[in-house]
Amino acid sequence: MKGSQDHSRRDLLRQASAVALMGALPGLAAGTALAEDAAPALPAAGAPFQAGTVADLARALARRPYAAPRTDDLPGALTGLNREQYNAIRTVPGSAIWSNDALGFTVEPLHRGSVFTGRVALALVEEGTVRPLAYDRSRFEAEGFALPEFKDDPGYSGLRIRARFDGGELTDFATFQGASFFRLVATGQGFGVTARALTLRPADARGEEFPEFRAIWIERPGPGGPLVLHCLVDSPSATAALRMSLRPGGASLCDVEGTVFARAAIDHLGLGGMTTSYFFGPYDRRGADDARAGAYASTGLQIRTGTGEAIWRPARNPETLQVSSFLDDNPKGFGLMQRARSYGDFEDDVQHWEWRPSLWLEPFGAWGPGAVTLLEIPSDSEFNENVLAYWRPKAKLEAGAEFPFGYRQHWCWQPPEASAVAVVSGTRSGKAKGEGNRRLFLVDFTGEGLFTDADLQPTLLSSPGTVAPPILYRYPDAKTVRVSFELDPGGEKTCELRLVLKRGDAAVTETWLYRWTP
Repeated sequence: MKGSQDHSRRDLLRQASAVALMGALPGLAAGTALAEDAAPALPAAGAPFQAGTVADLARALARRPYAAPRTDDLPGALTGLNREQYNAIRTVPGSAIWSNDALGFTVEPLHRGSVFTGRVALALVEEGTVRPLAYDRSRFEAEGFALPEFKDDPGYSGLRIRARFDGGELTDFATFQGASFFRLVATGQGFGVTARALTLRPADARGEEFPEFRAIWIERPGPGGPLVLHCLVDSPSATAALRMSLRPGGASLCDVEGTVFARAAIDHLGLGGMTTSYFFGPYDRRGADDARAGAYASTGLQIRTGTGEAIWRPARNPETLQVSSFLDDNPKGFGLMQRARSYGDFEDDVQHWEWRPSLWLEPFGAWGPGAVTLLEIPSDSEFNENVLAYWRPKAKLEAGAEFPFGYRQHWCWQPPEASAVAVVSGTRSGKAKGEGNRRLFLVDFTGEGLFTDADLQPTLLSSPGTVAPPILYRYPDAKTVRVSFELDPGGEKTCELRLVLKRGDAAVTETWLYRWTP
C-alpha cells in the first residue's frame, strides 16, 4: 500500500531528520556538547513534546547572542528563480503529509528558492513525541528544470496546509512562509492579506527587523479538531514562542497564544501585524493608467476601541510614507477589511480582489494602553503589500523581559459581529469645481436606523484646513446616506478629516477618518 510506503520512508529518515534539526539553529552541530553561548538544540526524533517545549527553547535562545541563519547554502539554480519559475515547483500528488490518513488536513513542506532562502525546521508531533521532517527531493516536481541534488539536508522554507471545508475536497487553507508571515482563507476565498507572527520597528529610523520562523511543530489533528502549530521565532532583538490553533470554515479562525522574550531592550513592538495591498481605487488612483476599476486586497482599517467607538479608515496608496497612530486602551478589535465584494468594484478577471479575505483580530484579555498603528507605503505595483496595521503597546520591554499575549483572528467575508451602527460603504474624492486646490469628498454610510423621524446631525472636522458645510443625500431604498463636502487645504500638505453622523449625542454611524495629502 502506498500509505505504508510513505510511513516506512519517514521512519527510515528519523535519525537523519534529528541531525538536520539539531543543526538548524546556528551554534550547535549534531553530537557536540552545548557551549554556554550556543543555541539550544531542537528536540530529536522520539523526544517528548510538552506544552512548554517551545517556550523553553525561545527563552534559552533569547539568553544567547543572535546568530543569523545561513542563506548562502543554496545553488544559484534556486536563488535565481523568478516568481513564475519558483511557483512551478509543486508537491507531487499524493506525497503530502497525511494524504492517505483521511484527516481534515494535509501538510506540504515548501521548497527553498527564489526569495524564500530562509530555512525552517519542520517536525510532526504524533502521540506526544517529535517526528522531524527531513528534506525529501521526491516530494517535489518542477516544470522546466531539474531540482539539484544536495549533499546535506537543505531543509524547507515553510509549509502549505490544505483543509476540507465543510467536509469537501481538500483545498488551499493556509501558508507559513517567508520571515514570520502566514496567510489563511475562508470558504471560497483566495489568498490576500498576510499576517505576521511578530513585528519589530516597522518604518523606524533604526531600520525594521524581520523576525523569522526557525522551527514549526505540527500536531496530528484529532477527528473534527483544529490543526495546532507550535512556532519558534527568532530575531536580533527577541525570540517568541507561539501556539496557533487553526480551524477552517465560512470564517476561518486562528487562535494565537504566545510569549515574546526580549533579547535586547524593545521600544517598538508590534502585535497582530497584518499587511495588505492597495494599488488604486475609487478615491485614490494616483495616476494609474489601468482599465480596471480598482486593484486592492483590502478597502481599509476597521477599529473598535476600548470605549466601543467604531472607526473606519480607508486605505490609500500615498505619494509619501504615511504613519498614523490611533491611541487606545484595551482595544476590542481591529483589522484590515475587504468591503468591496462585487466583481464590478474591480472588473478584474484574473485577480478577483472581491474574493480576498478580511482579517479581524480580537485580543484575549486586556492589552492596556497603546495604539493601533497604520503604515501606508507608496507602491507602483499591485503585488506589493504596502499597507501594514498592528497594535503597538505603550509599555517598553527591557532586555530579559517576557511579554505574554494572545488573540483570535477571523479570516472572513464579514466581521464576526454585525455593526451596531451604519458602516462606511463608500469613499470617493476628486477635484472640486472652481479655482484652487479644493477637494470634493463623497462618503456613503449604509445601515439600519438611518431613516427615522429624527434628523441626522453630521459632525465634520478638519485639522488643519477648512471644510464647507456638508450636504446629505438620502437613498432609503439602498439604506444609504451620502455626505458630500469640500475641503480647502489652503497651503497645507496634510489634513486630518473626521466625519460621523449623530442623533443627539449618540453616533449612528462609524467614525470616518481620512488623511488627505496632495
